[in-house]
Amino acid sequence: MKEFINIKSISEMHKLLGLGKPRHPAISLVQSKDVDWTLDLYDKNYIWDFYMIGFKYHDSSFLYGRKYYDFEEGTMVFTSPGQVIKSTNPPTKGFDEGWTLYFHPDFIQQSELGKKIKKYSFFSYASNEALHLSENEKTKISQCVNEIEQEYSQNIDTHSQTLIISNLELLLNYCNRFYDRQFYTRSNNQQDIVVKIEEFLTNYYNSEQARQNGIPTVKLCAEKVNLSQNYLSDLLKKETGKNTQEQIHFHLIEKAKNMLLNSNATVSEIAYDLGFDYPQYFGNLFKSKTGVSPNKYRTIN
Repeated sequence: MKEFINIKSISEMHKLLGLGKPRHPAISLVQSKDVDWTLDLYDKNYIWDFYMIGFKYHDSSFLYGRKYYDFEEGTMVFTSPGQVIKSTNPPTKGFDEGWTLYFHPDFIQQSELGKKIKKYSFFSYASNEALHLSENEKTKISQCVNEIEQEYSQNIDTHSQTLIISNLELLLNYCNRFYDRQFYTRSNNQQDIVVKIEEFLTNYYNSEQARQNGIPTVKLCAEKVNLSQNYLSDLLKKETGKNTQEQIHFHLIEKAKNMLLNSNATVSEIAYDLGFDYPQYFGNLFKSKTGVSPNKYRTIN
């Protein structure tokens, strides 16, 4: 039976890594060169209760969910509270250039950032969806991280938390921008993914799969192209203007229109053929997407 080690606080994380007490109880920047890599950290499963942003670990890896992060030069990865992490190999070179920023969700809970942290979907990306930075981007990221460290390292006052959170939000916003750039520069490869998703949905609705298995899910689409659900949705949104759920509904509605105009099947029969358990759900979705009910669409066309 696998043993899971739950790390609940920044202090526990420091202790695990052989570091002294953190200078702030809820946020800490850990330089890789300061970690005692001789500690028995490896081949164990960890669950930590805070967010992690990691940068540039050479020749080291850990298992995140079911996939490995293999850190390359200029690479950033993000994890959220409750994720299972398995450390597998100690770094062997260049690790002194890496760092990890940890922050507890309680630290931002009362702030505007706390209300919208879920919008930074890269915290749920998979291992093959890391952010790769240019030299200029690395400089921007380093400036943000240094500002955070400097602010929590000095005497804490009534402005400290606000300023730390402001710089943290700035860091995340830059990561959003750089991910947008990465989506753009990898457009050719991403177009292949768009084509694969469109082909999958077209074939799904043109077969008996919908009737047998129900409406395809975002999870199923992501599995077809070996991406995480959030990454696929963000990719499709940037390439087509529609996220995965919207793509599923678009293909469903187009198929429904064709069936309404080119068959004598009742609306209920069409609903069941498209994977709905209840025809009224089909009617509600169709009207929300087209502005008219299925029967009205059939009549006016």
